[in-house]
Amino acid sequence: MSEAGGFPRRDTDGRILTLGDLLGVSLAGVVIGVLALVLFDAAFASFGAGDFGSANGWLAIILPAWLFWDDFRAWEFGAARVVAALVAAVTGVLAGLLVAGLAAGLPALASGALAAAAFAVAYATIWFPGVRWLARRTG
Repeated sequence: MSEAGGFPRRDTDGRILTLGDLLGVSLAGVVIGVLALVLFDAAFASFGAGDFGSANGWLAIILPAWLFWDDFRAWEFGAARVVAALVAAVTGVLAGLLVAGLAAGLPALASGALAAAAFAVAYATIWFPGVRWLARRTG
């Protein structure tokens, strides 16, 4: 069952209903985070406080992490949500580090932003089915 209105769509317990909603909102959060970082980085570069593109693009993961935390809290306390979150986080960090390594020649803002997007995709694709599967298995 879905609560009225809002995006992402959630069930009556506050859990996100579809993987598409989770991926869409988390990637939108990465884009918003990158845009904010570009604005801050441009402002600091214009004041002479560094070169443009030197901000850490990994900071773009803040909004998706908040979304993931919110969905984590919506699940009942228990091993299913903890194990799913840990596996998703480790997978997400590894995916992000791999992408950051592959994009090492780019400015920090760009390589970090790509890494943040990889983290968000990896985390969501592991977390969403994983927590549901584990919750069914553990009752």
